[in-house]
Amino acid sequence: MSTAPILAAAARPRRDSIDLARGLVMVIMVLDHVRDFLGGSVVNPRDVGDSALFITRWITHFCAPTFVFLAGVSAFLFGHRGRSRGQISHFLLTRGLWLVVLELTVLRFAWTFSIWPDALNLQVIWAIGWSMVALSGLVFLPRWAIGAFGVVLIAFHNLLDGVHAAQLGGASFLWDLAHERAVVGPWSGITVYVSYPLIPWIGVMAAGYALGPIFTKPAGERRRRLLQWGLGAVVVFVALRALDLYGDPTPRVAYSDALTWVLSFVNCEKYPPSLLYLCMTLGPVLLLLAAAERARGRMAAWLVTFGRVPMLYYVAHIFLAHLLAIAYARIAYGDAGWLFHGLPTRHKPPGYGLALPWVYVAWIAVVLALTPLCRWFAAEKQRRTDWWLSYL
Repeated sequence: MSTAPILAAAARPRRDSIDLARGLVMVIMVLDHVRDFLGGSVVNPRDVGDSALFITRWITHFCAPTFVFLAGVSAFLFGHRGRSRGQISHFLLTRGLWLVVLELTVLRFAWTFSIWPDALNLQVIWAIGWSMVALSGLVFLPRWAIGAFGVVLIAFHNLLDGVHAAQLGGASFLWDLAHERAVVGPWSGITVYVSYPLIPWIGVMAAGYALGPIFTKPAGERRRRLLQWGLGAVVVFVALRALDLYGDPTPRVAYSDALTWVLSFVNCEKYPPSLLYLCMTLGPVLLLLAAAERARGRMAAWLVTFGRVPMLYYVAHIFLAHLLAIAYARIAYGDAGWLFHGLPTRHKPPGYGLALPWVYVAWIAVVLALTPLCRWFAAEKQRRTDWWLSYL
């Protein structure tokens, strides 16, 4: 049976706290991608010795876990509105595959501006898509089993850190996709960058789905439970990082000055996201969701707007940041040809890039430029009930 009439039957009530949290991290996300396009050519954003650059990069760590976790929450709320498990599964499967196609086509072009697919970067939309495909099967299990599955993947996937693709022969590419960041190829001139191995992200989405019922509780109970889970995750992060025995492949380093010591403490692995990385990010996100329950005012409404149109915003900001980089390269260096093939982050010429304060200026400019478009589309999604809007 087609799900189109079901999707169009009722306008979806929105949980503003979810949209606000999503909108906030989406604004932060643009900073990282503007830095990718306009930042310096020889930088290491994980260098704790460059505190300003490290913090600029570190604050954006909250983005991907929030997107994936809230996608799981939203999947639960989608089903909570009277859909059967079969209808939920169908929607997750079709939307997940749609996101995978989008990553390999529209988003590939946005990053490279190359007609020929010389570079495929498997990033967060790829991970969300395949996590939805996995969740489309998991939804037939009891919710407790989905939650247990998610927790096991998050908590114990670092036990697999010692397994490397090179050890697996013909199955090496599958292991790259599952658990090891890699650059694969080129195959027939196409290089594949596996930036988001899937195993931990599937666990994050499953955990979001299992915690979805929290958002159906009365406001007071909802805030209390979010605070409990958020503080619990932060405590687990601090305890495990202090022990430094398990949970992240990057050992912390004890520096003599306080700032560098703290930065080393939170310098956790994102590719794939370690247990400590996910505790470090999802804990504060749960606390943010609790605080967002009481957020009011123009700033909150502005952030909610972005949270209601995540796909439009995501696609548009990459195109805009790429166009800015072309304009800057042409004006400052007289050549922008390298911005039309491969990944710009891999091909920056020596000496290229804006100083960090100007990267922040460009970030604010991009976000402000996207505001009218996002307001218009958010209003359209609120006004209309076309089934295809649920896929954007």
